Amino acid sequence: MKKPDLLAALAAAALTVLPSLSYAQFSGNIGLTTDYRYRGISQTRLKPALQGGVDYGLPAGFYIGAWASTIKWIDDIPGGDSSVEIDLYGGVKGEVVPGLGFDVGVLRYEYPSNNLNPSASTTELYGALTYGLLTGKYSHAVTNTFGNADSKNSFYFDLSATFDVGSGFVVVPHVGYQKIKGPAEDAASYTDYSITLTKDLGAGLSVSGAIVGTDADKDFYVPGADANSSKFLGKTAGVLSVKYVF
Repeated sequence: MKKPDLLAALAAAALTVLPSLSYAQFSGNIGLTTDYRYRGISQTRLKPALQGGVDYGLPAGFYIGAWASTIKWIDDIPGGDSSVEIDLYGGVKGEVVPGLGFDVGVLRYEYPSNNLNPSASTTELYGALTYGLLTGKYSHAVTNTFGNADSKNSFYFDLSATFDVGSGFVVVPHVGYQKIKGPAEDAASYTDYSITLTKDLGAGLSVSGAIVGTDADKDFYVPGADANSSKFLGKTAGVLSVKYVF
């Protein structure tokens, strides 16, 4: 997908879900990454992706937003036809008690015209708790999950920590477990892990480097037959990203 196509898709999604709010409640971001890894699995066949998002803050901690990225994995599946992912989400953040934060909401992963059966488009409910440096998050699918048959009620649980090490550097270690229900359960379920170092360059610009890996099935998580590739999409590798927030 060309860059203008992605930006047009993101703008359309934002106009669909976002009400008219003051500019002070708005934030946006755009970025480029050497590999779009989602829960440890490459969505771009280990190649770069253009990404961007918009968020609106609402009263009482409520928020809504949209995010988009170029992808390759659906086009790599015979019969698939989508080169962009659009995420639409909304939720509420606050504190359970002083020092213990929460974040709950719903997230829709939309793959326009993906033509897969079952559809790759997926809806999840999520809830997270943050205490100090630590965050735990649980996401539960209320639809089939990313095109896997009979996979409703699949879930993902992850733990991460955020360490501000000074001079604009932040280190984030992460581990997660993806459970895919249904016939593909044994092959599709896996653990992922990463450690990310981000540097704030000021004026809304940041760069990051990450080491990302999984213990996923090396025969299941490969590009589709249309890609003519047997690359393992969950292999341990480095990922570099640059992001601008406005």
